Amino acid sequence: MNLRHMKIFVAVCQNSSITLAAKKMYISQPAISTAIKEMENYYGVKLFDRLSKKLYLTEVGKMVLSYALHITSLFDELETTIRNSDTIGALRIGSSITIGTHLMPNYIKQFSSKYPNIQTFVTINNSDIIENLVLDNKLDFALIEGVIHSKNLISKSFLNDELVVICSLNNPLLKKEVISVKDLETQKFLMREKNSGTRELADSVLLLHGFSAIPIWESISTEAIINGVSNGLGIAILPLRLVQNFIKKGTISKLNVVDINLKRKFYIIYHKNKFLTSSSIEFLKLCTE
Repeated sequence: MNLRHMKIFVAVCQNSSITLAAKKMYISQPAISTAIKEMENYYGVKLFDRLSKKLYLTEVGKMVLSYALHITSLFDELETTIRNSDTIGALRIGSSITIGTHLMPNYIKQFSSKYPNIQTFVTINNSDIIENLVLDNKLDFALIEGVIHSKNLISKSFLNDELVVICSLNNPLLKKEVISVKDLETQKFLMREKNSGTRELADSVLLLHGFSAIPIWESISTEAIINGVSNGLGIAILPLRLVQNFIKKGTISKLNVVDINLKRKFYIIYHKNKFLTSSSIEFLKLCTE
């Protein structure tokens, strides 16, 4: 068993095909098949189910892939580190939408001014998708607003944040002196998509009060939700950082709900087997400062 076996296994998994893996690696199909069979014989397990001429990873195969991705990644990083100084290379950074909108541009600007020869590639999406990209080693590390769902990830908080409840300027709740979660049950909800960090916190907090909101509108776009709220379609729970300018401009209003806690933290996440280069560590230091 050697690195070649691991690279072939990863290529087959990523392409879901021995034929495509053979073409991309410039290796014959029989050689690919032999390498996979050697791995299965070596470990005494079945890595793939072969059904209707298609390959499906077994549960053991999924576990092996998790390690294989990082074994091959470590080797690639070793070569990069040896061939380049620490001020040359690239960082693949992931970010949830709130962080990507308000914090990431400044982080990249500061980092690039200090390390002009390091390219930074940023992917912005909801926290759940970003987490999976880190697990698949398609990102070196990420900054997210939600809690992690995998034991293979390391998570460290680096910044406090808060969600707020927003409504249109004509919402009747604004006339009440005291607003409770019970009052929110009378409202229609516009919410971020499922599995986003914002949605997960909003759902969990409302559930603690015995209330499950069924949104009339779900969107990955915060701006779309804000526009819907400003037009009186309903209320929303969104990050204060994303809505504070709209509140200041008088486009929407904030509802001060007395019995609800929507504070949270932002997290740095990376795979537990990931080797962080010194430039990666410098970027993470920048975030914590």
